[in-house]
Amino acid sequence: MNTLAVAALALLAVTAAPYVGYLALYAWVRPSGSPADKRESEPSVSIVLPTYNEEKIVETKLNDILELDYPMEKVELVVVDSSTDDTQDIIREYFAELDAPELVLLEEDERRGLAPALNDAYAAASNEMVVKTDCDSKLPPNVLREAAANLADDDIAAVTGRNVEVLGGSEVESGYRGVQSHIQQLESHLDSTLIFHGPFSAFENDAILPIDPNSLADDTELALKIRRQGGRVIFDPAVQYMEASFSDFVKRRKQKDRRGMGLIRLLVQHRDALGKYGKYGKVVLPFNWWFMIVSPWLLAATLVVGTGAAFSLFGVGGLVLPAAIAAFAYLGQKDVLGPAQALYSIFDTQVSLVRASVELLRGRGDGTWEVDAELREAFE
Repeated sequence: MNTLAVAALALLAVTAAPYVGYLALYAWVRPSGSPADKRESEPSVSIVLPTYNEEKIVETKLNDILELDYPMEKVELVVVDSSTDDTQDIIREYFAELDAPELVLLEEDERRGLAPALNDAYAAASNEMVVKTDCDSKLPPNVLREAAANLADDDIAAVTGRNVEVLGGSEVESGYRGVQSHIQQLESHLDSTLIFHGPFSAFENDAILPIDPNSLADDTELALKIRRQGGRVIFDPAVQYMEASFSDFVKRRKQKDRRGMGLIRLLVQHRDALGKYGKYGKVVLPFNWWFMIVSPWLLAATLVVGTGAAFSLFGVGGLVLPAAIAAFAYLGQKDVLGPAQALYSIFDTQVSLVRASVELLRGRGDGTWEVDAELREAFE
């Protein structure tokens, strides 16, 4: 075995070690359900809904909210909108004949980005529990009650949930969300989880803090700041939502790369939290640093060195390795890998994290987002 082959195996072993450790920890803790002392609760709720050019889907989202199993007289909807289409008119007309929920419509004269809009919406939210949701997501009827049951535990300041159905049928995203749910469940039982999800996250109103106006990971940033001030932020698999996603490799990049950029930048900004705040800073944050920042580059190096080793050992026959990787990626985006689909979804995420790191190093990324018309079709 030559030097390159040894180096490739060593890189692979180093890359895999924390994941093996995670699996061992998961088997030891055996987390299930929510770590909160859940009990029935019915607080007043402010639902925060940021919108931008949503005229084709906003009525569907409003119908979704009205169908929630919760007394609407205890709900207010805070919409913050910077649209250039008819979104605002549709919202006003929808609420013209309704007594409840109460509508608070914040009209922006110009598009400033999601984080500043959310800061204004959170400041306007007056009720005990504040829920953030996205226009391009769907919620089951019981979601507010499940969230409120978690926040009834005095130790819990925020809760997020899982995507139980990937609209559009992406097996790649479904596989990744399955893996992510297991990670978040373990994190929550150890202390708190890192990632909060835009389609549905719920917060105690008095725990909310302003977020960075340039944030690309607004929901996760708010949860991280709440944990830093002493609140516990958790994932509960019973809190559910539905969101659309692609499987196609190229189409996934815009959606996944932007998320990756936001999370990487947030981890770097809050690097001083490593080692602090109990198991959150000693276990949860280090693992996420590894997964999002270190591991993607180690995996890339492993593939490069491994390809070099294959060529040095087998000559032209070494092409089998890059060809196998290309075939793995091609079949993965076609959702035909069967049991290996979840493994591909992790590989796909690592690709996005490398690309996200490069974009951040190039100074790219701002707080605005582009409407994906193709993804929107899942909600029309």
